[in-house]
Order: sequence, then structure tokens, then C-alpha cells
Amino acid sequence: MNYKQMKAVLIDDERLARKELRKLLKDYEEIEIIDEAVNVDDAKEKINKHQPDLIFLDIQMPGKTGFDLLSELESVPKVIFVTAYDEYALKAFEVNALDYLLKPIQPERLKETISKLFEEGNKNNQSQSAEASTSSKNISIGSQTLTGNDRVFVKDGDKCWFVYLKDVRLFESDGNYVKVYFENNKPMIHKSLNALDERLDDRTFFRASRKHIINLNWVESIETWFNGGLMVKLKGNEQVEVSRRQASRFKEMMSL
Repeated sequence: MNYKQMKAVLIDDERLARKELRKLLKDYEEIEIIDEAVNVDDAKEKINKHQPDLIFLDIQMPGKTGFDLLSELESVPKVIFVTAYDEYALKAFEVNALDYLLKPIQPERLKETISKLFEEGNKNNQSQSAEASTSSKNISIGSQTLTGNDRVFVKDGDKCWFVYLKDVRLFESDGNYVKVYFENNKPMIHKSLNALDERLDDRTFFRASRKHIINLNWVESIETWFNGGLMVKLKGNEQVEVSRRQASRFKEMMSL
């Protein structure tokens, strides 16, 4: 099976650990190591510069942890945690990390991880190819626009998630925060709805009102409402009013 080559950054404060991982990854020509980073600030700079497909991420580093790094990124590449501490495994999988490797890394264990990486990659490539066929616009991690196939890191208190934007059905403004609706979760992020609106792909996400942005793919039904507005029911059972000002534009987007 032919795999698309993936660009990777190694993030670990221990030089010998990076050297050992680089040596192990030589057996996988599909993975190109394009840079290394020694701490969170260094990693942020390298990720923004290279926009890698994948990061191998240590958790315990001086100053800030690997989890801190994820919370500071606008958009998150695929993540494989590499650490000497097994007590972080549960939290790693709560944020949907691809895998969690314990040091010293066993070659067979790494092989399992790489297989899992490309199995997921093949599924995503099929989805992205279907979307690309309808648009010539090329969107990448760290670019100005975020599409449904981009995955973002959401942190609310001690809880954190990696979320594909296509799985987010609704953004709701609440003061200086935005509530993010996906699955049965509704975490709050410290961001304005206007800032989100500027970043989200308007073919998928629609600004229904001052308080709401909806994912058009989650619309279940539409009814006429007071004063020329509309009431939209989402598949998660939320009901969102589309303002009169936005109603005509919404009808255009939802019609043939």
C-alpha cells in the first residue's frame, strides 16, 4: 500500500530521546522529520513555520507541558505522545491523541502506532478528496480558513478534546466566551464569536445571528418565524433562530 509522506516535528527537551526516536523512524520512509523542538515555545514556532502533519510530543518539559502546547495552538496536527510517565495515558486519550508511547520505545510498539497513523490517514484522505472535488481552494493547518476537516483543540478547565470541526454543530456566544456544541459536550472557550466567524469556512458554517454560528450539515428542519426570521432545528435537537437580516442569505445557501 502506498502512503502519502507525512511531515513530522519531534518535540522533547531530551536530546538523546530525540536522537533515539529519529533513529527508530528511519525505518519509515513515509515519515519525514523536518525539525525538532526542545520546549513548548520552540515547538509553537516550529509548528507555525512548517505546518507539519504530525508531531511526536513529550509531556513533561521545563516550563510548560505538552498539554499546554496543544491548548495554545490554533489548529492541531496529529499527535503521538512520547513520554516516560504512564499516568498521563488517560488524559492523552481524552484529547483523542493518536497514540501514547512509553519510553524507552519498543520498535514493535512503534510499528503498531505507525500502522494506526496511516489507517486513519487513509480514511481522512478519502473524505478530503471528496471535498476537494467540489472546490479548488487548498486549505492547510495554520492557514486563514478552517474547514470541517480541520481538527482543533478545545480546553475547558481540566477537560480537553481534539475535535473535528465537521462534528461541531453549533457555536453559541455567552458573554466573553463561546459554547462549543459537539456530541454531548458543551465546553466554553475564551474567544469571541466574531473571531471564530472570520476563521470558519462560510460554505459550512453560517452566522445565524449575533449569538450563533451553525454548521449547515447539521440542519434537520427549517420553519418560518416571527418578523421574517427562521427557526432552524439541528440534529442535536438545538433550535436556533436565524435573524431576519440573515434569513434571505440562509435560504440562498440551503437552496439548489
